[in-house]
Amino acid sequence: MTTKDIAPPQHIAFIMDGNGRWAKDRLLPRVAGHAKGAAQVRQLTKNCARRGIGYVTLYAFSTENWARPSDEVSALMSLFLKYLSSEVDEMRDNGVRLRVLGDTSGFSQAIQDAIARAESSTAHNDRLHLNVAANYGGRAELVHAVRKWMVANPNADPALFDEASISNHLQTGNMPAPDLLVRTGGECRISNFLLWQTAYTELYFTDTLWPAFDASALDQAILWYHTRERRFGKTSEQVQVST
Repeated sequence: MTTKDIAPPQHIAFIMDGNGRWAKDRLLPRVAGHAKGAAQVRQLTKNCARRGIGYVTLYAFSTENWARPSDEVSALMSLFLKYLSSEVDEMRDNGVRLRVLGDTSGFSQAIQDAIARAESSTAHNDRLHLNVAANYGGRAELVHAVRKWMVANPNADPALFDEASISNHLQTGNMPAPDLLVRTGGECRISNFLLWQTAYTELYFTDTLWPAFDASALDQAILWYHTRERRFGKTSEQVQVST
């Protein structure tokens, strides 16, 4: 069986880990690994679009990543700005809608302006929704969602606060939850990424480093996903009957 024979997941999330180790293995500076990883994002977007995947969410820079060495953070910011500036025309022309998840106020004004231009330029596309989580933390997103609900409903009965109250105020509120989360680089944790959204997501961990995560590696993840039985609390027998 190949990915041509099966329906793709509707939404795949990626934790892009291993750029630094990829560079170290080649006796290159870490920034070279990040540059290669950024180029891989471009190819991954094309590979996902070809497979009919509608939503892709990438964990690009966490709220904790500011603690990395200042020269590495500076290089990451430069790469982010370059990506936003150089890829937006192609994304617009190829039906990709870009959205940046996270607290963008933490970035330089140049990056904030580039984000606004890219999001505006691609806002009407819907072939593939590309979400880039930058200065993002899952816990912070949940706190922000609760605060938004409280501001919108200052006099509401607390009993009215339910799961939808949170879901509707997340930055992914109008998107389907990820079906599959892929983490490259060999680590087996989700690192404060999409904590609410991944409650029933299938988690796929691979030793492949992000810069080497090519079309074949993507197909392996998709094929693995299709070996999973998604029960959502039901029994196997109930799932089989419903299908």
